[in-house]
Amino acid sequence: MMQWLELSNKVLEGQELTNDEALSILECPDDEVLLLMHAAYHIRKHYYGNKVKLNMIMNAKSGLCPENCGYCSQSSISNAPIDSYRFVNKETILTGAKKAFEQNVGTYCIVASGRGPSNKEVDQVVEAVKEIKDSYGLKVCACLGILKPEQAVRLKEAGVDRYNHNLNTSESHHDQITTSHTYGDRVNTVEIAKESGLSPCSGVIVGMKESKQDVVDIANSLKALNADSIPVNFLHAIDGTPLEGVNELHPLYCLKVLALFRFINPTKEIRISGGREVNLRSLQPLGLYAANSIFVGDYLTTAGQEESEDHKMLKDLGFEVESVEEMRESLATEK
Repeated sequence: MMQWLELSNKVLEGQELTNDEALSILECPDDEVLLLMHAAYHIRKHYYGNKVKLNMIMNAKSGLCPENCGYCSQSSISNAPIDSYRFVNKETILTGAKKAFEQNVGTYCIVASGRGPSNKEVDQVVEAVKEIKDSYGLKVCACLGILKPEQAVRLKEAGVDRYNHNLNTSESHHDQITTSHTYGDRVNTVEIAKESGLSPCSGVIVGMKESKQDVVDIANSLKALNADSIPVNFLHAIDGTPLEGVNELHPLYCLKVLALFRFINPTKEIRISGGREVNLRSLQPLGLYAANSIFVGDYLTTAGQEESEDHKMLKDLGFEVESVEEMRESLATEK
């Protein structure tokens, strides 16, 4: 037990883990996982107490994507049977925002498939966000793909608070997942968002045949990028995609991954994201001893857990949902 607590104290003192220490977290013996999570919670509690941030996705545009990402059911090389549609209208986006507000969700995420947004699509987001801010005051995160500097500025001016563009995997493993854009393209988009004043959100997908070293590398890359919010996704392999049938993850390993991200990015929002239901399974609650944020509701093309079950889980854990009012206060502080 002392080994993991000593590591957490080292982190709280402002020191960084060595590569060997980081790998040791992923290689933690299964019978020590509860001790590891206790140490991760030591860090989490210091920065976030027992608060949990809630996020909800609006899939504003589905399918029709020219990219060849191996994990994605919306890509050009996927045969998965999904709904494909062009950018939804403003009323649909506003309806989703109303639902998020009513469920005490602090961050509303407008997500669109594709390599990057057209100027017309940016116009649609801008128009909707202005009304969301006036009506509900939610934190808004946009995830629209590779972004141009002038588009980032427009989103910021409209009231978008955060921009998501996941690195997904390590630089050395990137070409095994997609070749239609580079790792550098993804990093550049996050930098463009930062330069415009948008809060950077960037995360990872674990379980795509990467090594443990790849997981450590991407955790460190996100630290170097200074991402404010880090979604940790666990591969939900979808039939019809190149990663169909891949099932490398075990719930205990997923907990180790979440602990690793807390140790390496101690002050950041760590969000348990896509694939948590099928990979963490009955151990989902334990993940929140490292993470301090979750998505509620459905994801892009896969179903999530019922929102009511998420709220029951948080209540049973003794955690408290960050209210929209608290989110507004923290947002004002960030600005």
